[in-house]
Amino acid sequence: MNQGLEATFSALIGKRVTIRLHDPEGGFRDIVGHLESPITLRNRHGKLIEFSYDKIALWREVVEKK
Repeated sequence: MNQGLEATFSALIGKRVTIRLHDPEGGFRDIVGHLESPITLRNRHGKLIEFSYDKIALWREVVEKK
């Protein structure tokens, strides 16, 4: 497990993020939602999505406009 990402994602729990994952069939897929744990997020449909750090291509926090 990537200790740096675990610490970073732990600090972002409750925040909205977008994560681009390497897709097993090739290419990428994006997941967007609020982090519920360092390895799960809940998307806008209420679905809990689990991800693995070794599949992350890139990620960022989504800053919500006011």
